Amino acid sequence: MNSQDKVKDKEIDKEIDSKIKRLCKRLRTPGIYKSYDKLSTPKECKTYLIELLESEVESRENNAIVKRIKRAGFPTMKRFEELVKEEMPQDAQNRLEELKSLEFIGENRNVIMLGNSGTGKTHLATAIGIQACEKGYTTSFKTAARLINELKEAKSEKQLVKYAKVFEKYDLVILDEVGYISFDVEGAQLLFEYIAMRYETKSTIITTNLIFSEWIKIFHDKALTMALLDRITHNAIVLNMNGESFRRKQSNKIN
Repeated sequence: MNSQDKVKDKEIDKEIDSKIKRLCKRLRTPGIYKSYDKLSTPKECKTYLIELLESEVESRENNAIVKRIKRAGFPTMKRFEELVKEEMPQDAQNRLEELKSLEFIGENRNVIMLGNSGTGKTHLATAIGIQACEKGYTTSFKTAARLINELKEAKSEKQLVKYAKVFEKYDLVILDEVGYISFDVEGAQLLFEYIAMRYETKSTIITTNLIFSEWIKIFHDKALTMALLDRITHNAIVLNMNGESFRRKQSNKIN
């Protein structure tokens, strides 16, 4: 073997050693690397070790995705692949690739989808949420009614501070069906506080059947409503999701 080949072999060995070290660090198994580093390991065994470590990384990542999706609490599993782009409202079509990229999460921006029932708001929000889970973001999906019930329970049990610490740490919160059910004053105030606490620190997706001027029906107080809208709409992606119900379209096709 000439000197050039020896240098090349050393460079390859160095790359392999570096890769094994990175994989062990990623898996948090420093003992494996220490044992490997002390041994004189043939190249074939090194390649086999890399395959084993990569397989373990993939397995752990898949398990983590499953756990994040389960913890998020999605009502159904809806993905982008199942969306019929041509049947979506125009705003959603125009911003679809932007939403798929999840860049808004990294920028701590909100997404607000306003429109009548059946136009794909929940499906789109769920698809974004599942993709976020797959990309490593912690996510929570709740209807507005469920969130308020949980907040009231936490308040009665003096657990609001604990609930807040969890709620504000989610990378993405999806709040579905805001406006479908009216809330009492206590519920409206709690909802305001917990949406507002994520302002400019984390991302929230809100789906609603009410235009902004009708949100006073939810929060009852004009000043409270204006304060919340000022926060959640700042630098937000606002989608007009009004249109013909997708379910009605499907029914008309069958008939």
